[in-house]
Amino acid sequence: MRVGRGWGAVGAWVGARRSLRRLAGARGQSTVEIVGLLPVLLAVALGAAQLLAAGVAHEAADHAAEAGALAILQGGDPADAARDAVPGWARDRVAVDVAGRRVSVAVEPPSPFPGLADRLTAHASAHAGPTS
Repeated sequence: MRVGRGWGAVGAWVGARRSLRRLAGARGQSTVEIVGLLPVLLAVALGAAQLLAAGVAHEAADHAAEAGALAILQGGDPADAARDAVPGWARDRVAVDVAGRRVSVAVEPPSPFPGLADRLTAHASAHAGPTS
């Protein structure tokens, strides 16, 4: 019987035990890193949601301005047509201005940050063309 064989098994057992200790510490480290990363992920998600809301507000303003210009061509009330064209969430966030045959619409996007919503307000205008 060789002496090295016995020590090899003990050495393997000690090495495996050390590896398990290292893994246990690494698992705790990754948990700490994930907890530290959560605020960053939340900020990125809120920023992306705010940009999407601003894009939707821009599309709503475009659509409302076009609806107001069409109402002028059809002899209707352009301000009412523009307000009716915006989705329900924007009804109390829309401002319509009619000057001659031009309809201008501003829609404020929803935002958890009130000051940011003012800066991201979408503006659009449409002209009904020359009088016939």
